[in-house]
Amino acid sequence: MKRLTLSVVTLALALAACGRATEPADTPAPPPATATAGTGSAAPAGSSSAATTPAQQTPATLRFTGTTLEGAAFDGASLTGKPVVFWFWAPWCPKCQAEGPAVAKIAEKYRDRVTVVGVAGLDPSPEKMKQFVDRTGTSGLPQLNDTTGALYKHFRVTSQSSYLFISPDGGTESATGPLDEDELSTLIEQHLL
Repeated sequence: MKRLTLSVVTLALALAACGRATEPADTPAPPPATATAGTGSAAPAGSSSAATTPAQQTPATLRFTGTTLEGAAFDGASLTGKPVVFWFWAPWCPKCQAEGPAVAKIAEKYRDRVTVVGVAGLDPSPEKMKQFVDRTGTSGLPQLNDTTGALYKHFRVTSQSSYLFISPDGGTESATGPLDEDELSTLIEQHLL
């Protein structure tokens, strides 16, 4: 009888430990602090180097700085109030390579209405990342260098190919690839426009 009671208690504890204490994956919570990518620096939470109006405060998801693959400074706060798609990829990822041309077409199609930003991560070689951009035709969009994984962590992305859609009011939705051009277009229309 003691063995049965112990088994029931153990099972109950195990099931309780499997309970969900986090938010759903398709609605990531904004990180509490800023992240640093490449050689960028973090700003204190609540601050921004971009000029915003009181009605347009920078959401926590856009409070980060980093560098592009070309070495230029990038401030996430510059995207405040704009619809944005972040595409998280790695240079060795076959899904990402297959999606690259579709992402390039989407960036061109929506260039006047949506900003598409690539986040190159999960590899220590910026040179391999640049080769990926050349190979996939995605040089027409900003590509952030995330060799340290700071942006993946900031946005709570755990795999590639992943997408994060940020609406002008700071709302977020996510999707995991592979996604083709039509699927990306549908998600942009649904979540951002």
